[in-house]
Amino acid sequence: MNTTVGALIAVALLSQLLFNHPAAAEPARRNIVSPEVRADRTVTFRLLAPKVSQVILNAESGRKPMTKDDSSLWSVTVGPLEPDIYAYTFDVDGVATVDPRNGYVKTGRSTQSLVQVPGESPLYYDARDVSHGAVTVQWYPSKSLGTLRRMHVYTPPGYDAAAKVKYPVVYLLHGSGDDDSGWTWIGRANFIADNLIAEHKAKPMIIVMPAGHALPPPAPGEGKEHYVRNATAFQDDLLKDIIPFVETHYRADTNRERRAIVGLSMGGGQSLAIGLAHLDRFAWIGGFSSGGNLRDDKKELPAAGKETDKKLRLLWLACGKQDFLFNINQQFDELLTSRNIPHEFHVTEGTHTWRLWRPYLRDFLQRLF
Repeated sequence: MNTTVGALIAVALLSQLLFNHPAAAEPARRNIVSPEVRADRTVTFRLLAPKVSQVILNAESGRKPMTKDDSSLWSVTVGPLEPDIYAYTFDVDGVATVDPRNGYVKTGRSTQSLVQVPGESPLYYDARDVSHGAVTVQWYPSKSLGTLRRMHVYTPPGYDAAAKVKYPVVYLLHGSGDDDSGWTWIGRANFIADNLIAEHKAKPMIIVMPAGHALPPPAPGEGKEHYVRNATAFQDDLLKDIIPFVETHYRADTNRERRAIVGLSMGGGQSLAIGLAHLDRFAWIGGFSSGGNLRDDKKELPAAGKETDKKLRLLWLACGKQDFLFNINQQFDELLTSRNIPHEFHVTEGTHTWRLWRPYLRDFLQRLF
């Protein structure tokens, strides 16, 4: 089932559960606003739920119990919050659900509601009054997986499919909770690129955002084994199907010096494993809060020396200190250092969140090509 359709069905079923009660009929017609973002950057969340005993806001800042008034309207106010985009769900008697009053929803293997707290002026990921590129939902045949698959492709402002100019390409990979829409829907990769290009801080480029889940979800207890099989299947799809398709159907430069791979979390692990094992394909490699098998494997890590230094134009790593994956990223940094493999490791404050990955992407794109 399409994840967006699934999310809408879930909201409809939840609405029936919460509102299918005679006492709820009248208050259900009230114009309930949730979330309500105020000028002081505090945010109030509301849920009309007459037939439940407990509602908890589950947000990036933590879990907060919501209180119920006489009309069975649950609410809680948080903040003030720093300007950014935040993900949250409601825990309704132990069941996680999206906010039925909020249509801004992130889909994927996990579904969350989103709220944006704006700044006093447009931020680096906001849609500004500049020339904009286009994002295409592109379907392609994957021979390696034997199915038709989807990816999102960003083409820069002024892109003309009939022109002779060739563009460098960034393969941008999502995390395990998302799908190929994540980097545009919540990551704002297209607006980040638009703004950087308009400010002459980044080269016009094509950004390809494929679906990193090459296999169905794992069976219970299959975690690590499934990750390895999925990584192998996705690598085949990327190298044998996605890249050839992009270079046939888009004005993509085929020179390795003009090709980059980067990702977050699961996608970061995929980017590092694929990129470092295929320096004949990628000159620019990055990983944000990377997960997966970051280990000393000759198949994944190139040999140190002049040849690697020449091929590897940039190996860029970043992770938050409070991220649950920080230790393995730090160990990988130490491993690369011990192997004399040139790289950068950027440590910031923060957890496993888009609040870090968006600025990481902004910084990485400025270093390319």
